[in-house]
Amino acid sequence: MTLISSLSTGAIATGAIAVPAGSSSEELKQAAQAFEAIFLRQMLASARAADFGGDELFGGPGLEQFETMRDEHLADVASRQGVFGLAEAIERQVTAMQPQTYVSPASNPTGGG
Repeated sequence: MTLISSLSTGAIATGAIAVPAGSSSEELKQAAQAFEAIFLRQMLASARAADFGGDELFGGPGLEQFETMRDEHLADVASRQGVFGLAEAIERQVTAMQPQTYVSPASNPTGGG
């Protein structure tokens, strides 16, 4: 992921690039995906808590355990694939809130352009 969108016009003119201070972008992406997965698990659990009756035949603790595991897996897969886009939005917001450190073109490993 490049941080071109977070560059100021002065930084663009001088060839400097913006590097977020603190965590790496990969760690931020993983944290955002984990948060999205937790959020989706909670949504699925709330939806499953609705009681429509009629589960006497197939209900029970085994089915409840299976549904919980299925919901967890579904939430993990959905967050990794970006189905809802929540992790990406969180990543953008957190990146925008982080202080930026500007690297001069001389110390830029890509050569500044």
